[in-house]
Amino acid sequence: MSQPGPVRVCGVQTDPVLAEPGANAGLICDRMAEAASKGAHLVVFPEAALTGYVFDSRDQALDGAVEAESPAVRSVRDACRELGVWTVFGAIERIRDGVGPDRTRLHNTAFLSSPSGELHRYRKVHTLCLGVDRFTTPGDEGFRVWELPFGRVGLNICYAGSFPESARALQLLGAQLIVLPTNWPDLYLKTEQIRLRALENHVNYIAVNRVGTERGVVFPGGSVAAGPRGELLAEGGSEPLSFVVEMDLLSADANRVVQTPGSYEFDYVADRRPDAYAPLRDLEPEGQPTGSRKAGD
Repeated sequence: MSQPGPVRVCGVQTDPVLAEPGANAGLICDRMAEAASKGAHLVVFPEAALTGYVFDSRDQALDGAVEAESPAVRSVRDACRELGVWTVFGAIERIRDGVGPDRTRLHNTAFLSSPSGELHRYRKVHTLCLGVDRFTTPGDEGFRVWELPFGRVGLNICYAGSFPESARALQLLGAQLIVLPTNWPDLYLKTEQIRLRALENHVNYIAVNRVGTERGVVFPGGSVAAGPRGELLAEGGSEPLSFVVEMDLLSADANRVVQTPGSYEFDYVADRRPDAYAPLRDLEPEGQPTGSRKAGD
C-alpha cells in the first residue's frame, strides 16, 4: 500500500573507480547519508556504481566483481540500516555456483537494499556488446516489482530503457515507479526516451547515469526523472551531483485520463489489445543472445 503524499527519491551521479568496490562503497555510503539528511526515502545510484563497468576481459571482470555477501555490499546494507533509507546500487555480481564450464557466472546486477538489511536484486535481462556486458550472463529471473512502504517499485538496467516491453512488463506487474540505473555513454534522445516510457505506461520513472571517464569512455551524466504524464521532474548535469525529486506514486494508479468527459478519454492499460500482439511473441527466436552480443562473440 503506497503512503499518501509525495515520495522523496534521490538520484546520485557518481564517478566510480574501476575494480575498487571498497572505495566505491565508501562513496556510496557518504552520498546516502547526505540524501537521508534531505529526507530521501529511496536513493538511486548508477549501473555498476560499486565496481565500474569498462572491463576489457572476462578475467578482469571476475577480479573486479563482487559477491552478494562481500564486504562492500555489506557496508551499503549496514548504511541502509543506520540511515533508514532504501537504496538501489549497481554492481557486477560474481556467482560461484558450479554451473557452466567456468563454474562462475557474472551478472550485471542492480541491488535493492532495505532499512531492515534485506537485499533484493534484479539481473540485467538486456545485454549488448559494450563494456563488461560482453562477458556477463543475461539475467535469468525476469522482471519483478517490490512492494515498499511508500509504493511499488520495479527495476531495469540501462539498455532495457530502449525496449518498450521492459517498462510495460513492470507496469503490468503493478509498478508505480520504475528505476533505471544506467551507464549511458551518450545522451542521444535519452531524456525523451525516459519521458515517453513514463507517459506510455503512466508511471513515475527515474534513470540515474554515471559521470567521469573510464578507460577512455566518457559518461556524461544527464540523469532524468519523469512523472506519469511524461512531465520532466528533474534532469542532471555532467558532473557528480545529487538531486531529490518528489513523486506522487499513487498517481500512477489512475490510468484513465479524461481530457473531455465522454469525448476524449484514454487508458494506456485498459485499451491494450494483447490479442493483436502475436508477432511480439511468435516471431522471435527463443534462447538466443542478442544480435549485438552474437556479433561480439
